[in-house]
Formats: sequence, C-alpha cells, structure tokens
Amino acid sequence: MNTPRRLTSLADVAGAALRPAYDPAGHGHGIVHLGIGAFHRAHQADYTEAALAAAGGDWRIIGASLRSVEPADALNPQNGLYTLIERDASGMRARVIGSIARVIAASRAPADLMASLIDPRTRIVTMTVTEKAYGVDRAAMTVDVNHPAVAADLRNPTRPTGVLGLMTEALRRRRLDRVEPFTVLCCDNLPDNGSLVRHGVLDFARQVDPALRDWIAETVSFPSSMVDRITPASTETTRDDALRLTNCIDHAPVETEPFTQWVIDDRFPGGRPAWEAGGALFVDDVRPYEAMKLRMLNGAHSMLAYAGFLSGRRYVRDTVGSAGFRPLIERHIDAAASTLPRLPGIDLSAYVQQLLARFANPAIAHETYQIAMDGTEKLPQRILAPALEASERGLDTRPFAFAVAAWMRYCLGRLDDGTGFALRDPREAEIGRVLSGAATPSGVADSLHALPNLVPERLRADRAWRRMVIACLGTMMTDGMHAALAAEMRAGA
Repeated sequence: MNTPRRLTSLADVAGAALRPAYDPAGHGHGIVHLGIGAFHRAHQADYTEAALAAAGGDWRIIGASLRSVEPADALNPQNGLYTLIERDASGMRARVIGSIARVIAASRAPADLMASLIDPRTRIVTMTVTEKAYGVDRAAMTVDVNHPAVAADLRNPTRPTGVLGLMTEALRRRRLDRVEPFTVLCCDNLPDNGSLVRHGVLDFARQVDPALRDWIAETVSFPSSMVDRITPASTETTRDDALRLTNCIDHAPVETEPFTQWVIDDRFPGGRPAWEAGGALFVDDVRPYEAMKLRMLNGAHSMLAYAGFLSGRRYVRDTVGSAGFRPLIERHIDAAASTLPRLPGIDLSAYVQQLLARFANPAIAHETYQIAMDGTEKLPQRILAPALEASERGLDTRPFAFAVAAWMRYCLGRLDDGTGFALRDPREAEIGRVLSGAATPSGVADSLHALPNLVPERLRADRAWRRMVIACLGTMMTDGMHAALAAEMRAGA
C-alpha cells in the first residue's frame, strides 16, 4: 500500500468499494446547508450521496458553518471528501462521501454565504443548528427580539448573521431578482420543526417588511422532517480507523451507528434529490412519526437515563446488557407503542427490535448523564403526553409513572451514596426551590407535579397516577435505585 496522503482525491482511496458510485465533479450544487457538523455529515449528506448515486442531478451540498471555521478548514483542502464510519457489534464499515462540494466559514466570508443562498441553482436550504439558534418562542411561535442574533439582525437586516435573518434577507433578494424561492427544510431534532422555522421567518420578515412576509407566506415551502441517527463526537480513534480503512489521512471523519431514519413532508416545489434511495420516507404528515420517535425512542431513553445514571450505569449499553434492566426498557417501549396509531411504511415490531439493538450497540458510548439533561424540556413530549393519553384510554400507565418517578428522584441531585451532581436543566434553580422543604416521597412528588407548565392538569388530578408515582418514588428514595429496579422487574415477571 502506498504511503498515506491527505484525503484530497478519490484516486488515493484504497479500494473502489469505498469510493462514491458516481463522479462528484460531474454534479453541481442544489442545496445549501447551515450547520455542517457531524450529524449532517452522517445523515443528510449520506442520504444525498445515495440520491446522487441512484438518480444523479445537480444536488451536491454547499455547507456553511455560521460560527466556527474548523469545518471549512478541515473539509475544503479535502475537496469536501470525508470518511463515514459505521460501528456496531459486528465491527465497522467505511465509505468516502462526495456529496459536499465545499464549505463556507460564514464568520469570515458572509458575502459568499449570501451569494450561495441567492444563487438560482440553490433550490433547497437545509439546516441543523439546534433550537437555540433560531430564536423562536415556541409557545407564542414568534421571534424572541431579545435573542442576540435576532436583535442584531433586526437592527441591520441586510447584513444578517443569524438563521432567521439569513433566510429572510436571501428570500428578499431572490424576490427582487425574480428568482424562485428555495424550499426551507429544517433537519433539527425538534417537533413540528418546519412550522417552527416558518413562523420564525414570517415573524422576522413582518418586522422588516410586511409585504415580504406575505410573499414568503404565499410562495415558500417549509416542510417538516423527523431525523434519527446517533452520531458521537469524532476522536483520535475515528481518525486512526479512517486512515487504516482508506489509506488516507482524513481531518474530518465521522463515526455513527448503522441505523438511520428520515421522514419528510413531501413539499418541494423546486424539486428534490431522490433521498428515498437512501431510505428516506416521504409522507403527507410527519407529526405521527415524530410522536413515534419521541414516545418510543426518546421516552425510553429518558427513563433508562435517569434510572441508569442513578444506579451507576454510565452508558446506555450498560442498561440493556445482562447486568441492566432490559425488561423495563421493553415494557416502556411497548407502553409507548400502545398509544400510537398505525403508521404507513413502519413496522412497529421491527422498530422495537431496532431500538433495543441500538441501545445495546457496544460501539456507541452514549452517556446516561448526557441524555438526562434538560428533563423539564423533554418530559412533556416524551413521557407525560403518552401517559395522559394512556390514562384517558384506560391503558397501563405504570411504565410512565416509573419513568416520572425516576426523573423526580434525579431532581434531588444526589446519588444513593450522597454524592451530589448538577441537574443540567434550565429550571434547575426553580426545582431546587420547590424541593427545599420536601423530605418525603409524597412531598417531592407533590412539589414537582406543581411546577408550572409541566405536568398536564388532567394528569395531575388523576389520583391513581399520583399514587403510582409516589409508590415508585418511595422505593427509590428509601431503598435506592438498584432495589427499585429489581422490585419493578419482579413485579412485572
């Protein structure tokens, strides 16, 4: 094998099977992506790779990093090429991805980004920037004028740096130039994400130019999408494995799990890549699929995160193995599934087995403490909504009560041996205040049930629900989480 060189050309990649099944240079760009981190490169860029290989088209991606210059400095010298490594119990597999044409560091080349957004060849703008970057008040579905990026862009709307400002200004310029608008596709892991971004852009545009707001409302499509793929941060091991597999030095490799899912509202007036070639599912309404993920995957994740962290299990995989509490995880997933309608294109039984295999994947080091953060933001959709629905339909609510009790035990901020830890929750100070005088399971449960805008009123008023939560929490507080898990598994045997 030749002496390794930096990954700049497909000709240097060892093994034809690792190279794209098409010539990247033969395809122009059609997508601009904001937030070109590891998840995008493991998810949307991978689906676009499959689409280009299957159906061609000018659909390569111009990536943009809004803050950091590192993605541009890593990928541009490699002509956008990078190694994608999938890991599971059977080993690892790699391939080189060619769907990214180049990357813009917006902090040092803002004009380049705007030029790409208004380029008539750009027909879709996608994004993975996290909810905080939008500056949208989800409750009111309006922009937060105190958000730093929103406030700055409203003061100087023709030279924006934030997501909403960039979208609005680019659409304004396309309108003036009589260029068809692009489709805005949010790929952040947020419920009803297309609606969130649409409301944010419309409200931002209203404050800049009401007529522009009306034009955007009439002509621009904001489909929602549901995304799923665990993508840990790359490490030195990732780089070493990329070198060994491809015989190229790669400064931007990404590692991920084999499982991937993308469900998309099929509303693309300007056309789209053949993402279905990579397994994307196009539907009329993404929301039921979001509910499936939130309740089955994310709900089980939250339950096992609190119970796992408090019982000394650092990683998700430790909760599913022989020394874990897999029966309770399976019980929770089944209870969540019972609240869902039948979904076209989804085999729920197969999905359950996929979830359990993903949780058990020994190659993915997903920490329970990481998943446990931001509980007050996660529990309403993941646990409390299906719990309320199960209660109203006469279904078993015990799995959800156990999960909520585990969260409440976590809110005490100490392990069974007394070691303290930070909750890492936006309402941490408020939780501390309401629990300051609570010493009994019922006191803790009553205090946390009373937190404003958290537990639905009909669930708070359900006496059977409260009794179950207090009973589970009592065992956790009195006997410890290990004993509570063992007791819960015995009760379900």
